[in-house]
Amino acid sequence: MTTQVTVMGGPQGDIFWDLPSWIAYASGYDIGCNIYVANPMDTAKEYALIARLVKSGQALSEEALPVFGYTWFKVDPGDFITLKGALRFSDSDADLTVQLIEKESGGVADAVTTRLVSTENTAALPPAWPGSTSSSGGDWSSLLNTLFPFLMLGIMAVVLLKPQKEKETTITTPATQKEMLTQGGKA
Repeated sequence: MTTQVTVMGGPQGDIFWDLPSWIAYASGYDIGCNIYVANPMDTAKEYALIARLVKSGQALSEEALPVFGYTWFKVDPGDFITLKGALRFSDSDADLTVQLIEKESGGVADAVTTRLVSTENTAALPPAWPGSTSSSGGDWSSLLNTLFPFLMLGIMAVVLLKPQKEKETTITTPATQKEMLTQGGKA
């Protein structure tokens, strides 16, 4: 009995991208990404990409993403293509979904989603977080400058207060070895 493992398991097609589940985003800037479209079928398929921006359940925008200058593009059977590009929106604090539409059925074959978090809302993120604009105590260098003298005092105290072990050294010379043997091995 042979078991066939299928990586591309969508019935009409699969879409993947390299964006995380959420990103800090300022309206009007580009979001660079790679989109991968796979055709698991035995025949060539035509697909289109639709980008939707949804905020609180209400669609803010919906537009077709041109691929190679056209709305519809082909993917050979059992193959995939990589699409490199950038997306730009006038809103943030919304969910960005890119849907893969299969032409023959007219239905959504697959979709990917990421949340666009406004950079104004990232003040609660750690200061080193990408896209963070925190100004409320988020300067690590001032914290380091404040704590550095105490750190140095602590290191100095440990070194100075560490008890020193005195090593007991016995120097044996041939004469003392001879005396030890005659006295029964005790020094």
